[in-house]
Amino acid sequence: MFRGASAINLDTKGRIAIPKRYREQLHAEYNGQLVITVDFQSSCLLLYPLVEWSKIEAKLLQLSDTQASERSMKRLLLGYAHECELDGNGRLLLPPPLRQYANLEKHAMLVGQLNKFELWDEVAWQRQIEQSRETIQSEQFATNERLADFSL
Repeated sequence: MFRGASAINLDTKGRIAIPKRYREQLHAEYNGQLVITVDFQSSCLLLYPLVEWSKIEAKLLQLSDTQASERSMKRLLLGYAHECELDGNGRLLLPPPLRQYANLEKHAMLVGQLNKFELWDEVAWQRQIEQSRETIQSEQFATNERLADFSL
């Protein structure tokens, strides 16, 4: 399970170094194999271990090719999907179209989301955090029974 947010940098070749705390697990459990794609709801990338990505593909296979929104979702997620493997230094090369989609240049945030990571431009991540705080503080949160158990 992946959790926590890590500040990382892209090098001049468009590579990111996965933080050391995740590397051993990614190699031991997933042979360092990942799939990177876009998040169709946010301007960030999603990094899945290949095994977890296979579960997503199985769900995508069930979607319609004739229903516009389902076809569009498949087109984005599968069209941008890129298989990659951690190199010996724990780095991943991000293809230019993926970097462009998420507006990634130098400073980024890698955010653990249990079975995957999100990769954000650092400034966009800060905006997302503020937006998330506002959403949590809204009245909708108070009426959401599933989230009520998380009151601290």
